[in-house]
Amino acid sequence: MKYGLPERFSRRSAPAEGEALRVVVIGGGIAGLATAALLASRGHSVDLLEKNDALGGRVGSVERDGFRFDTGASWYLMPEVFEHFFELLGTTAAAELDLVTLDPSYRVFYEDHADAVDVRPDVAHNRALFESLEPGAGERFDAYLASAHETYDMALRRFLYSNFDSASAFLHPDVVRRTPRLGRLLTRSLESHVAAQFSDNRIRQILGYPAVFLGSSPSRAPSMYHLMSRLDLGDRVLYPQGGFTRLIEVIAALAEKHGARLHTGTGVTRILTSEGPAGTGRRPVVTGVEHEVGGGHRTLEADVVVGAADLHHLETELLPTGLQTHPEQSWRGRSPGPGAVLAMLGVEGQLPQLPHHSLFFTTDWSANFGDIFGADAKVPDPASVYVCKPSETDPSVAPEGYENLFVLVPVPADVSIGSGGDDGHGSATVERTADAAIDQVAAWAGIPDLRERIRVRHTVGPEDFATRYNAWQGGALGLEHTLRQSAFFRPGNTSSKVDGLFYAGASTVPGVGLPMCLISAELVLKRLSGDRSVVPVTG
Repeated sequence: MKYGLPERFSRRSAPAEGEALRVVVIGGGIAGLATAALLASRGHSVDLLEKNDALGGRVGSVERDGFRFDTGASWYLMPEVFEHFFELLGTTAAAELDLVTLDPSYRVFYEDHADAVDVRPDVAHNRALFESLEPGAGERFDAYLASAHETYDMALRRFLYSNFDSASAFLHPDVVRRTPRLGRLLTRSLESHVAAQFSDNRIRQILGYPAVFLGSSPSRAPSMYHLMSRLDLGDRVLYPQGGFTRLIEVIAALAEKHGARLHTGTGVTRILTSEGPAGTGRRPVVTGVEHEVGGGHRTLEADVVVGAADLHHLETELLPTGLQTHPEQSWRGRSPGPGAVLAMLGVEGQLPQLPHHSLFFTTDWSANFGDIFGADAKVPDPASVYVCKPSETDPSVAPEGYENLFVLVPVPADVSIGSGGDDGHGSATVERTADAAIDQVAAWAGIPDLRERIRVRHTVGPEDFATRYNAWQGGALGLEHTLRQSAFFRPGNTSSKVDGLFYAGASTVPGVGLPMCLISAELVLKRLSGDRSVVPVTG
């Protein structure tokens, strides 16, 4: 495969075929690390610059008094995407990670039902669960899951690994044959799609919740994303021992193994460009970046810059107005998805009522999601809450005799909600939201003394996401997956104003989540190698 810069890039002196490009990656989250690893493995000279003192971005960690808390991702889904990524780097997921299958996959607690239900890595169990909740739903479960399988397979083969720079993504017989159905799935909400097939609210919520993984709500996400149910109802939910910090460590080590240089505490202040060759009418060309060092600034030259930090920040803060593909006014019609209040709790004693993953669903989802995404956004009360107890699976995350709890409350992406802190010293709204979630978990799961048993408490709010990760409006995930922000409607991964400037991460194609960020790195690799296929890279 050719790894020189494709001819379509306007350059003063294009490197010869096979010559290594000088690449700067901005941002040391999973997308940036994955991009650095893939490009370095293909012979390019790569420097990654991360403004914080630790790598990982949102996939970070907090350590305190013997507890280690993951601060971001906690679901390992789409294992085939991880496996393919590791294969591109000459290894396997099994060689790099100690993956454990969770059983139950997760437990659901309902506001208006006393009994919780378990989803397990067992299709027959999940079918029987649906039938027990709604007579006749077992057969419809089969049809729903078959459709999720088919749509997921189509997405992997035709859309997720595509830069949408070739008509082949749309003209393949597989796609043409399914165009009417795909059109319906794109223009109908996930909520409507589920409601047309199931009447029990508990089932509807199980099938609608995957929209939250996409930074959206069931009423706003296209029904195309019912494919997500293939992951939890038709497959396994995994966990890497050592937590998701371990995943970051592994990818960072692979990047360095292949020659990438990873720099922390190095914030980029400008993307540098030069005018195209005189008289050619060509666009400006990226020449490197300016970054902070020792109280001053230094420049680092590059043939290619990959922005793997927040897209809004990259465009509106690091480029002059005339070179912004996505200027400030273009963001007025976009949605950042939800913000989050996080509470990381070290709890004395055991909590057998909670498995590794638990979901707490309020009855009135319309009000709940309306509070998050509506015109008069506010913190929901009560809120649907997610709880992770990694100490159920991983003894390294808490001292013996204690439990590690991660509580997530989706809230509006609004920095005025404030920031978190240790032991109740965050902003009033953040701490009040965390308190309400703790009391809700205690009441619904039957742990009346939960609050009294908390020995360590650390909270995070939307303002922290904005400060630490330059997250637009303090959003927790990246751009929401609505129709207007999905697939080829999502911001692309190349600048339309500057040659040699690319993007990776949750705000560009293909979207939100760890697997999508790994794919986004591969899409940059495809751009540089001139690969316009819609399938994963081989070799």
